[in-house]
Amino acid sequence: MIDIQATKQRFGIIGNSPALNHAVQVAAQVAPTDMTVLITGESGSGKESFSKIIHSLSARKHNNFIAINCGAIPEGTIDSELFGHEKGSFTGATEARKGYFEVTDGGTIFLDEIGEMPLGTQARLLRVLENGDFIRVGSSKVQKTNVRVVAATNVDLVKAVEKGKFRQDLYYRLNTVPIYIPPLRERGNDIELLFRKFATDFAEKYHVKPVALNDEAKVLLLRYRFPGNIRQLKNIAEQVSVLELARDIGSETLAKYLPQAQQSYLPALLPNQADGKEDFSERDLLYKVLFDMRREMTELKKIVLDNLRTQTGGNAVIQEHRGLFDLDEEAASLPTGFRNRAIESYDDYASVLDVTHAEVEDEGSLSLEKKEKEMIMKALRKNNHKRKYAAQDLGISERTLYRKIKQYEIDEE
Repeated sequence: MIDIQATKQRFGIIGNSPALNHAVQVAAQVAPTDMTVLITGESGSGKESFSKIIHSLSARKHNNFIAINCGAIPEGTIDSELFGHEKGSFTGATEARKGYFEVTDGGTIFLDEIGEMPLGTQARLLRVLENGDFIRVGSSKVQKTNVRVVAATNVDLVKAVEKGKFRQDLYYRLNTVPIYIPPLRERGNDIELLFRKFATDFAEKYHVKPVALNDEAKVLLLRYRFPGNIRQLKNIAEQVSVLELARDIGSETLAKYLPQAQQSYLPALLPNQADGKEDFSERDLLYKVLFDMRREMTELKKIVLDNLRTQTGGNAVIQEHRGLFDLDEEAASLPTGFRNRAIESYDDYASVLDVTHAEVEDEGSLSLEKKEKEMIMKALRKNNHKRKYAAQDLGISERTLYRKIKQYEIDEE
C-alpha cells in the first residue's frame, strides 16, 4: 500500500487537498511500470516534481533523468537536441553529437511543454514511443533506445489535436496514464501551508525572523487566484520576507504584493454574493446571461404574436412564419450567432448542461440557482455520482462541488 504522506515528505510536496493527494498516489502507483505518463496542469503548478517522483520510485532511478522544455528549444534545432546529429549534417555541425534519447538510454526523459513540440518532431517521438527507434539528423542508420517518457503540458491537447497543432496518435500514445495537477486556487488551505513553508525557507536564507500573516491577511491570501500558481506564491513570500521590516503581516501590507491586474481574473459577484461566500465562475455568469436572453426573447415573441393577432392579415403572417412564433421551439429562443459562439467556447460543458435542449419555463425557473443545481445533478448522474469526475466536468474543484451538494441538498444515492 502506498504511503501518500511519506511520499510527499520525501519529495517536498506540501499540501493535503484531495486532488493533490490523488495525483501523488497515481504517480507512485505508475512509477514501477514503464508506462508513458502525461501530466497536465497550469504553468507553475509543480508538474516537474511529479516527473521526479515517477523516476525516483522506478527501476530506472539509478540511470539518467533529463528534463527538457520543448518550448525553449528552437524548432530548427530540437531534432538535433533530442535525437543527435552527424558531422556535416547542417551548417555548424562540426562533429557528431549524441541526442538526449541516446544519452538517457535506460533512464527517463521529462518532456515539459510537449504541446509546443513541432509536428515533424512529434512524428519522430511517436516512432521512439512505439518501437524504441530513432535516427540521428543527417544519418540513415536506425538506432535503438530504452527510454521512459514522461510528458507535461499546460495546454488542452485535445483542442490542439482538433486544430491540427498536435498529432492525434501521439496524444493517445502519451496519455497512457494521465495525471492532473490542480492549480493553487483549487487547493484551499494548502496556500497558507505553502506560504509558511516558503517564509521559513527565506528566513533561513536571509537570516531573519519568519514573517507571519494575521487572520485578515490569511483570508486575502486564500481568496487570491494565483495565475502563476506555486511559482508566484513563492515569489510573493520572498518579497515580503526581504522587503518588510515588520514580521507580522496584515492584509493591507500583503495587498501591496498582489498584482492589481489580478482583479481581471476574479468572477464578478452577483448582488446576493457580496459577502464572497459563493465562488460562481465566469461560465455560470455567461449561462445566466444566456438564460435571461432566452426569457426576454420569449417575452418579445409573445408581444409580437399578440399584436399580429389583432391586426388585419396578422394570422396569415403567423402561419407563414409559424416556426418563428413557436414558443416551444428552443432554436428561436436565442440569437443563433451568440448561441453558437457560447457553445463553441464552452463545448466541454455541452455534455453536462445540455443547454440547447432546455424547455422554456417561467421566469422563476430560469434562476441561476436552479440551473446550477441541474448542472450538478446531470454531472453526478453522468459520472455515476463520482464527485471527482463530476467536478472535472463542471470545471470546479471537488471541495466546491461538495459544498454545492450540501447547499442544494442533492441526494447522491
